[in-house]
Amino acid sequence: MATVLICRRFPRLSRVTTFSTTAKCKAESRSSKSEQKKEGDPETANTGTKSAATIQLLNPLDYKVLYNPSAYANSRVASQQHAAKSSGQALSDAFASPGTAQVQHPFGTASSQALPPLRNVLRKPRSKPLLEQTTSARLSAAQTKEEAENEKMEMHDSREDPRVFQRGRPEYRSLSYDKFEPIETFPLEEGDLILHSVAVSEGSQSPGTIADYFRKLSCLPVEQHTALVSKPGFNTLCCDAAKNICLFSTSDLIDILKACVRLVVPPTHPLLNACEHEFCRRAWDMTLDQLLLVADFWRCLERSVPSYLSILFSYANMHWKDLTLPQFVQLIYIIGEGRRSPADLMQKVESMILKCLDSFTLEEVGAICLGLFKSLSGISDHVMKKIADRVSLQMEDMSTYALVNMLKMLRYTRIGHLPLLKELGKVIPPRIPTTNIQGIMHITLTCSSLHYFDEGIMAAVAMSLPPKVTYCRSKDAAKFLWSFGCLDYEPPNEEEFYSSLIEQMHRKLHEFAKFPEHLLTGLLGLAFVKRFPEELIDYALRDKFVQKTRGSKYELRKDLFTLSRSVDIECPSYQGSRLPPQLYQEMIEMALNFAEQEIYVRPEIVEATSLLKSMLGGPAYVKNHMILPHTRSSDLEVHLAMDGLPIPFNLKDPVADKKLKDIGVSLTDELMTQLIKGRSNSQSPVEVENEARTPGQERGEEARTPPMGDRAALSGDARLQVEPQSGCCLEAPPALRLNRQPRRVKLAIQVSNRNHYCYCSKRLLGLHSLKRRQLRQLGYVVVELPFWEWFPLLKRTHSEKLSYLHYKVFDPALLSRA
Repeated sequence: MATVLICRRFPRLSRVTTFSTTAKCKAESRSSKSEQKKEGDPETANTGTKSAATIQLLNPLDYKVLYNPSAYANSRVASQQHAAKSSGQALSDAFASPGTAQVQHPFGTASSQALPPLRNVLRKPRSKPLLEQTTSARLSAAQTKEEAENEKMEMHDSREDPRVFQRGRPEYRSLSYDKFEPIETFPLEEGDLILHSVAVSEGSQSPGTIADYFRKLSCLPVEQHTALVSKPGFNTLCCDAAKNICLFSTSDLIDILKACVRLVVPPTHPLLNACEHEFCRRAWDMTLDQLLLVADFWRCLERSVPSYLSILFSYANMHWKDLTLPQFVQLIYIIGEGRRSPADLMQKVESMILKCLDSFTLEEVGAICLGLFKSLSGISDHVMKKIADRVSLQMEDMSTYALVNMLKMLRYTRIGHLPLLKELGKVIPPRIPTTNIQGIMHITLTCSSLHYFDEGIMAAVAMSLPPKVTYCRSKDAAKFLWSFGCLDYEPPNEEEFYSSLIEQMHRKLHEFAKFPEHLLTGLLGLAFVKRFPEELIDYALRDKFVQKTRGSKYELRKDLFTLSRSVDIECPSYQGSRLPPQLYQEMIEMALNFAEQEIYVRPEIVEATSLLKSMLGGPAYVKNHMILPHTRSSDLEVHLAMDGLPIPFNLKDPVADKKLKDIGVSLTDELMTQLIKGRSNSQSPVEVENEARTPGQERGEEARTPPMGDRAALSGDARLQVEPQSGCCLEAPPALRLNRQPRRVKLAIQVSNRNHYCYCSKRLLGLHSLKRRQLRQLGYVVVELPFWEWFPLLKRTHSEKLSYLHYKVFDPALLSRA
């Protein structure tokens, strides 16, 4: 069977992808079988479209859940249909050519869905038999209906999904609004009679009658509610209720508010203003059940009521010992939906969680975690570990939605609970294909935030994502890219995975003006795994976008700095926008100040620096600084000659200056000619100087100026290595040095810690993998003092530490690697 190669070049993406497809007739002959196989085996669902791809960088120097919330479940077929439907969307106007009437999508695939074959276009359509036409129409209607239903399932309902726990106990019926409560529907004529009665009575009805009118009107058919609320008669009824608001009994007032929920009265309606004021006035005369029920009504109406919530929290605090379990869970739900964390309640909340933990249903555990997460309520590590203990033992019985909510809180408290994470690796992968995009994103983000790598989870995410990528918000796409990059993981379907997400980033480009942090998050995740989509980078580094980052609630300059410097080093042919020099200087100074206060003073680094100075001969032989400030970690730099002896180079240190002060070079005519003209066939001044030196002193000043390719990565602190210092010997021009063999090995010694690695693993995280890659690219040999070796040695004898460092620095393999 013939094979057709379809090449796609993404706009200025620094990688080229080639896809291999078989002839159409072969694909069609096996289409029904492959569809069945995909439905039955999620793991192999994408094998039929798995790309054979190559990439080349552009010059890169006992509780059973009987319900399943629709938020985190969907059909795989629907996502594929949605992807096909959206594959022809155009890029943002930012990438459109001026004056172009129609934008052609540069990512469009050469498929029969996107573009019909030419022969089908030119050939006159043949009329079909009536039976065939009828069958096709029915199938089309069925597919459209199925697609619509599945798209609805994919969407997250932020109002209803968090309320699923309320279906688990009958007690919640008195505490919350139940949209599924069976009611007797009144005919439309009944509503007309009520409104007519209101109009002719001219405000003479009693409060009880008004309340009864609201109850009956809320029982009209749902499809009539919108029209009812806009009728003048209903407005008159609301005015009558507001005038008599103080005369209603509490139960009647609650029924009126409930009717407003059913009728979907707008949250700013004047009647609601009057109701809120009256409930605040009589709150202390109400029961806790009533207070919680009214708070739930306000949530359903999507009305912000901070004053009422403050009274509710104070009431609950005074009657805390009387709280029942359902009341407690409902209270935490209200706290979360109100995005408020009452500080005086949190200690009592923790005690209640520990007291009732074994009595909560798993859905209630998820609801508690979600409420705490939404209200940014910090809880102790002890309480979070207890919750994780409970969940790890019953995870199989927990709904995916509740599990995801628990993971959010685990992520927020940054608790690495290994038993739970291991169980997650068993339970979650099979669920990924039926979990929606936002649920998958939170699972993935939890793994990356906790620095926990589980290949089974990550691979399942990667395989499921491309067919449903068009459901991603800009936030989702960015978090996926960040999570995979943070864990430095490239999945088996990496090209399909990354290209689909990059394409979605292009589709969502218009959202980044409002959420600039999402673009930078995604681009950094790509940089960690050595991917640089140039058009997106150019957009991110434009002055207009940089200005937008200043209005963000996040500090984004560090991310801009890391991205831009990485592009400088790894994409030398990049011709797009760059950050202004002033911003570079600001970020270098910020990085160096942070390092001096937080990094250089760490005991493991101080000890290593001191011992290296002692071992090598003094401060001139070691420099504790940030070679790459944009990577936000320090290096101990050491230079070795090709014979393995150390070379002094740190002239900034006063001791080193004094030690090397009397070493000079005779300025002969030949030497001056070399310095001025840069001749490569003569002996360099460094070599002249070396003749008068001992082996341990030779080439001391040569280290001050790195090769030209190194300069782009150097910090302000490292400028001493770039600019000649007064009183020091001059050296050969860069062109001269680049034409001869390097005479030294530059070591970048990494004193690592646990935060550089994945949790309970020796797998390096993406940022530190990027740093070491760039150091090597700049000519450094990376030497690591891994924390699992160096930290235990800190408690050992001086000689043992020196012996270890000697072994690390003078490893003969370093010279051969150089």
